[in-house]
Amino acid sequence: MVAGTKAEDFFMQGNDKYKKGDYQGAVEAYTQAIVLNPNYVEAYNSRGNSRRALGDSQGAFVDYDRALRINPNFAMAYYNRGNARFNLGDKQGAVADYDQALRINPNFALAYNGRGNARRGLGDNQGAIADYDRALRIYPNDAYAYVGRGSARSQLGDNQGALADYNEALRIDPNDADVYVGRGNARSALGDKQGALADYTEALRINPKYASAYNNRGMLRSELGDNKGAIADFDAALQNNPNLLQAYENRGLARLTLGDKEGALADFNQVLRINPNDALAYYQRGNLRYVSGDNQGALADYNEAVRINPNFAAAYGNRGNARDDLGDSKGAIADYDRALQINPKYALAYLNRGVTRSRLGDKQSALADFNTALQIDPNLAGAYLSRGITRAELGEKPGAMQDFQKAADLFQKQGDQNNYQKAVNNLRKIQ
Repeated sequence: MVAGTKAEDFFMQGNDKYKKGDYQGAVEAYTQAIVLNPNYVEAYNSRGNSRRALGDSQGAFVDYDRALRINPNFAMAYYNRGNARFNLGDKQGAVADYDQALRINPNFALAYNGRGNARRGLGDNQGAIADYDRALRIYPNDAYAYVGRGSARSQLGDNQGALADYNEALRIDPNDADVYVGRGNARSALGDKQGALADYTEALRINPKYASAYNNRGMLRSELGDNKGAIADFDAALQNNPNLLQAYENRGLARLTLGDKEGALADFNQVLRINPNDALAYYQRGNLRYVSGDNQGALADYNEAVRINPNFAAAYGNRGNARDDLGDSKGAIADYDRALQINPKYALAYLNRGVTRSRLGDKQSALADFNTALQIDPNLAGAYLSRGITRAELGEKPGAMQDFQKAADLFQKQGDQNNYQKAVNNLRKIQ
């Protein structure tokens, strides 16, 4: 320490280092200022900012807390402590701090934004939108508030509103890769797949190491039928973030679609190595094992999926299929029942339960299941085929013929040649 140096001098040095991105040097300078003046509230606040920039949110929290003990009316310290709490996962505590900041300064736009983020993290998207609205009334060119409001609107299913917000954010700052990804998500949800593709690509032009943008573009490419292009994107995502679970899961699905069962299995296994409690990965691996004829392996995976997530309707539904194939019809029906308790609109579960009931001789209950499946999804070709078979077994020839014809038409439109032929053959048998 240079003789005669004042606390204010170290504080200024800290500010200079912070502006240059030397956060550790800033921490050291602010610490010297605090040594000389233990009640230097601004130094505690600024050291907290530097620590947070270094990823030390807990250390930052301690500094902001100290600043507030010295000055309980320091709105910026409440705001900053709220940010630290948010980073530490304490979203309720963050809301409380933003509340205090706004009590002191009702026109503190940053605090409205922060509280909006915390509320959104807590699932209160309407409350978040109210906060972003308030921030934008104070500062109409706040791109950050438009982005937050767009995210909240998207969560509420208002993708048109989200799109408008992302457009405004990009008008203010056309070089924010995150906003292009958000807008791409909204466009995709609205059916504008090419627009979404362009947005993800622009995000990657701005930030070529943006793993989530590669992952989202890969998902879209897979949806558009370009699974090879999708796999290239998932590869790039994983090069930039080797722990991005969604990219492994999505690459596994793309590989499975292309017939690469071994590659798909490797991806699902990798997800489970990283996170042994990933219910979706167990479900996907179970599906792979099921289509590979390994019903016992599939059953084990579905068991894990529902153990981790007892409300995973699709896992119950597919476990029912595996049990049915293994001869456990009662267990299968119990699984279909559970799936339908969780999701009463699960058309496939009605269809599969109907098939099992019909085979067990409960034809009327089977017909009721097929009817319900078709009320939910009038284009479920398999339900027409199964209902036709059951009607034929009951001697209801006209209804069976109508069902087989409808099934054949739908399978043909869907490009399912095998089931189309099955429907046609059943129709010919009773004509």
